[in-house]
Amino acid sequence: MEHGKGAGGAARGGRDRDAGGRARSARPRDGLGRPLPYGARGVARQPEGVVRAPAESVAEAQRLLDAGLPFHAHEVFEDAWKSGPDQERPLWRGLAQLAVGLTHAARGNTKGAQRLLLRGAAVVEAYGRPAHGLDLPGLTAWARGLADRVGAGGQVGDPAAEAPRLLG
Repeated sequence: MEHGKGAGGAARGGRDRDAGGRARSARPRDGLGRPLPYGARGVARQPEGVVRAPAESVAEAQRLLDAGLPFHAHEVFEDAWKSGPDQERPLWRGLAQLAVGLTHAARGNTKGAQRLLLRGAAVVEAYGRPAHGLDLPGLTAWARGLADRVGAGGQVGDPAAEAPRLLG
């Protein structure tokens, strides 16, 4: 048995690790990124570390948002944030926060949704310049409106119906 691993490849304490020893959950996840029991049928996860052109990142994230998979869209934005030019990292980080905010809203986590939607909106707004055809003013207005609505007790049933339009 490999050091620190138990049955099924999970490290002691139930955490799965990749070949480099970094924590990586191998549990299947639902469409909102919540872990499911081992053996359950989940939604295919986004591969990590994919380097895409900005237009490809936007198109893939929009496809995932439209499919009601904002957690997965956040992973696309996170890849762009980590692999893109330094000057664009705040933009992609803000977009990732917006997607996670929608994820929390769909999960019923009002406080987390508000916090991330407002934080993401502030980051996107502070970016302050046009980028890749994104509708940055529209996205900030969408995020603030959704944060206000969930804060007032509004529910998000279908994240696809709530998904923003990324392009202007």
